Amino acid sequence: MVALAPYLMAQTPGRGALAGTFTDPTGAPVANVKVTATGSDSGQRLSTVTGADGTYKLDSLAAGSYRVRFEAAGFKLVELPSAIVSATETANLNTKLQIAEIGNHIAVNNTTPPSQENLPNAPSSTTTAPSLGDLGFPTEQTQGNARQQALLDKRTHMLKIHQRMGLITTGPLIATVIASIGAGGKNESSASRDLHVALGSLTGDLYGITAYYAIRAPRVPGTETRGPIRFHKAMAWIHGPGMILTPILGAMAFDQTNKGEKVHGIASAHGPVAIVTAGAFGAALLSVSVKF
Repeated sequence: MVALAPYLMAQTPGRGALAGTFTDPTGAPVANVKVTATGSDSGQRLSTVTGADGTYKLDSLAAGSYRVRFEAAGFKLVELPSAIVSATETANLNTKLQIAEIGNHIAVNNTTPPSQENLPNAPSSTTTAPSLGDLGFPTEQTQGNARQQALLDKRTHMLKIHQRMGLITTGPLIATVIASIGAGGKNESSASRDLHVALGSLTGDLYGITAYYAIRAPRVPGTETRGPIRFHKAMAWIHGPGMILTPILGAMAFDQTNKGEKVHGIASAHGPVAIVTAGAFGAALLSVSVKF
């Protein structure tokens, strides 16, 4: 029982270990390799060196992810960004070291590659691709922002409704323009004018809902409007006021026509304003429907 005690104590319950063997390109074991493991979450840091047979073992490591660094004189620095240690078994990391080269000369055993720990923007000498942290980006910039993602999701949802309502509004808008042909003169039937007014009112209501979803969609900081979207917004400055002014002028023209008068004054601008408004609305719709 006394003889077995050291083996029973070698690995603490709930703790894991890292072990392995280092060899050079010829397969010979490499002694005095410094092995350093740093916990990604806990910050725990343990070091050891390999023996004459090139083997090493780090005990009493909390389960989790570790950044493991291997350094040896005359060999290239090796760094593993993520090695997983479990609490039930030993993780084996066997590594074949590569001879370090300086210029055109192979390094001798007394040459150690310079440390780059304090140079986050320096070229990496590791055999793995650098992480964003290695390149100098702080953690808060490399992790997702839940608040901005929620804003983006809400904005995307509302703009999709805006797009669908815009397409729905197109039908009554076209019908209103067609109905205006029979609602112009004072001799035209009142039924034609009533139909034109009803279609115009429906168009205005649908347009109001469409505009609401575009105006109320939350803005995401840092985003830039460009391309067709910029043109789409420019057209909104035309068809937006036009959708307000057109029914007002139309009501004035409707009242004058019903009295048997010829449309006169500012009410006579109802037709041209309606045409410009419909054209701007159509151009805004095409700008986000057709790539150019």
